[in-house]
Amino acid sequence: MPPIAPPRHRWWTELPLIAVVYVAYSAGRLLARGDVSTAVDHGLAILRFEQALGINAEHPLNRLFTEHPALGIPADFVYASLHYLVTPAVLIWLWRRRPERYRGARAWLMASTMIGLIGFTLLPTCPPRLLDSGYGFVDTMAQYGSYGWWGGEASAPRGLGGLTNQYAAMPSLHVGWALWCGVILYRFGRTPLTKALGVAYPLITTIVVMGTANHYFLDAVAGAAVMGVGLLVAPPLLRLTDRARAAWIGRGAGAVPRGAAQQETAPLAERPVPLRGVGHAPVVGAGCETSAGERIPRQRPRGDSLDDAVPAGSATADDEAPAAAR
Repeated sequence: MPPIAPPRHRWWTELPLIAVVYVAYSAGRLLARGDVSTAVDHGLAILRFEQALGINAEHPLNRLFTEHPALGIPADFVYASLHYLVTPAVLIWLWRRRPERYRGARAWLMASTMIGLIGFTLLPTCPPRLLDSGYGFVDTMAQYGSYGWWGGEASAPRGLGGLTNQYAAMPSLHVGWALWCGVILYRFGRTPLTKALGVAYPLITTIVVMGTANHYFLDAVAGAAVMGVGLLVAPPLLRLTDRARAAWIGRGAGAVPRGAAQQETAPLAERPVPLRGVGHAPVVGAGCETSAGERIPRQRPRGDSLDDAVPAGSATADDEAPAAAR
């Protein structure tokens, strides 16, 4: 069977697919809620580990955003909105500019998102902003909530905090998705500005998630690691999908006729030779014949053919053969 060509991407099939995956991810994130005390223990363990290594960058960033509203308010807007706007925009941009790369990039994003969901389930983690105030963190989303649509429950709109899982801090898919966007923009962007945005966006996102006290530094590292695993997992998933699609198409095409199957599997020497004009398209002449002595325009004389290239009367191999051999 010849290889099955990859499907063409159409917006009316892509949008429902992405919507279904996102809804499944959001629902799974809600179902992954664990015990609050366990999530707090995990958060404190991460914080203590960072402090032991001296990499708790979220503390100074959070103080900076808390003391300077000119930094904290834009950071809250970035955290509450760009995660849901930039990623779809980059998907659309890639679909229009580099459609041959779209399917692989989409599979990478979706595989990484599902891996992140596994992390939320296995390791519920309390973000810094929900720890006791004695640990030195301020929830900037609550502090500057009057400037935006969010309330005191992460980036969810006021009154809809119950639709989000606040203890799904590990890994940070804010950072993971931003890294995906950055790689796509840098890899396939054609202008220096696009490539610069590809570098700046994941870096800014990492600073924002720590400064707003929504994630630890190690959450950001885990988000990048999840994207790395997703990049490795996506190609096998695509091959598996292609095989399943090829099997489905072959199954829907129906069984091959028995005679055709035998002819396909028979050795080449045993296959019947089709007769010219029987079951095939007619020859060029379409049944027309020339009269005696008539030639098709530009047809070579008989002597001009390769078989008649030797002049009459010249010596040939037959003439040079011994008389006894004739």
